Parts: sequence; structure tokens; C-alpha cells
Amino acid sequence: MRIVKILAVSALSLSVFATAADAGCRGRKDTGTAVGAVGGGVLGNVITHGSVVGTVGGAVVGGLAGHSIASDGCHRARETRYEYRHGRRGYYDREHRWHYV
Repeated sequence: MRIVKILAVSALSLSVFATAADAGCRGRKDTGTAVGAVGGGVLGNVITHGSVVGTVGGAVVGGLAGHSIASDGCHRARETRYEYRHGRRGYYDREHRWHYV
């Protein structure tokens, strides 16, 4: 019964964080960190049978992984979004420099 409650709370938390996700790159890292921390904390809690150390450790590892994954996807999305400037197509890179295609 306890595992069912943990899974229900984690599913609710993940859905709330996923709903709060920003479509752009601005909030993507924060959202990835939060979702990863919640998922890692729940997983650490289940694996260590409710140990506080396991829960906190899982949250830290999950948060780091979520941040890394979200920031990687953010850079790729930014580089492939083409815009038009002075009638020519191009994009901004990670350092916010304009490149014509």
C-alpha cells in the first residue's frame, strides 16, 4: 500500500512539473532539474526502502541528470531554429551569434 501511495504522489508531481514546462529554452533547464530530482528521489526511496539517505541521494543524482539532459536538448533546439534577417535565412548559435545559411 505504501508503494502505491509513493507512485501516486510521484505521478502527480511529475505531471505538475511537466505541465509547467516552458516551450522555449528559458525554463527547460529548471524544469528538467525539478522533474529529474522528483523522479530520482522517488526511485531512491523505493530502492532503499524509505531511507532518507537514499531519497536525498536519488534526488541529487536525478536533478543533475535532468539538468544535463534538458540543457543538451536546449542547445540543439536553438541551433536548428531558422529565422530571417535582412531577407536571408539564418540562426543564432549558443553564444548568440548570427549565422547565415
